Amino acid sequence: MANLRIGNLVAWNSEACRVTGVIISKITSAVVFKGYRRHASRAEPQYLIKSDKTDHIAIHKGTALRKIRKRPR
Repeated sequence: MANLRIGNLVAWNSEACRVTGVIISKITSAVVFKGYRRHASRAEPQYLIKSDKTDHIAIHKGTALRKIRKRPR
């Protein structure tokens, strides 16, 4: 897993396709998001990400994310 920070462009696999977005927050404690409890911690943080195409907000574990250098065309 890459060293992920707020503002990084990342990619992940969704059910339909590969998605890209920007990290907008690092979560280091348990939260309820869209009705589901997310068990984040300092040792295993999760990331709040805004999708580039749909502006959808999602939370993913760092292991599901791949840091990318520039925006795809």
